[in-house]
Amino acid sequence: MDSNYSVTIPWNETVELQQDKEYCIVYDKKKQETYKIGFHEYRKIYSIPGLYEYLFYDKLKCCSPEKVCSFLERAIKTESLDMIDLHVLDLGAGNGMVGEQLRNVGVKTVYGLDIEKLAEKAVKRDRPTVYNDYYVADLTHLPQSLRDELNKKRFNCLVAVAALGFSVPPEVLIQGINLLSTPGWVAFNIKEDFLSGDDLTGFYFLIRNMIENDILDVRLQERYQHRLSIQGKPLYYIAIVGKKKADIPTEWLSKFKLCM
Repeated sequence: MDSNYSVTIPWNETVELQQDKEYCIVYDKKKQETYKIGFHEYRKIYSIPGLYEYLFYDKLKCCSPEKVCSFLERAIKTESLDMIDLHVLDLGAGNGMVGEQLRNVGVKTVYGLDIEKLAEKAVKRDRPTVYNDYYVADLTHLPQSLRDELNKKRFNCLVAVAALGFSVPPEVLIQGINLLSTPGWVAFNIKEDFLSGDDLTGFYFLIRNMIENDILDVRLQERYQHRLSIQGKPLYYIAIVGKKKADIPTEWLSKFKLCM
């Protein structure tokens, strides 16, 4: 990480925090200023070189980019297909760690998309050769010109890692899946709580109905440890890899009240 900063994670937090309330303390040595940065304040995190990797991978032992990409590779190989045939849209691409893992498992064509402009800047700074191109856009308010451009890419695979539920609402996943050709591949992970009947985000109903309506043919589903909490407790996610068999009907957006 940038040596001009030091980072403290409050491991001894007396009150157990919800995942979206976790934070770290960053000290800027040059300015001699201290900042409290929430783990979902991506704009602030991406602005400090190496902070994202230091927090989530070095300290909290996140393994999701590697896990989800390896699960996708496993599913593809069971179909006797080749990873080089995938044209991947990395949804919520962030600073490019998932794109890097996709390259590691043999994907040659991968495009990134994120709503955060500083994510694109972080990719250009830290991983400039990972993506064929990188888009800063909100899929829920996509200009027609950009939609046409994305459709021309003929994506046959969508990957979304560690974004669904907290920073990415169900509507975004719907729009992303509908950008894929049919058939196409979908690989994502999601906090296991969001797949329970008590889930309020809409993902439980969306994923259940995709499966029941033969829109998503699940080929692999696995529970694994995503990372540690700041109390050092394991946080479990579900990885799902499946085959898209049809577009998701747009009326689902109102049916499940997914527009946010």
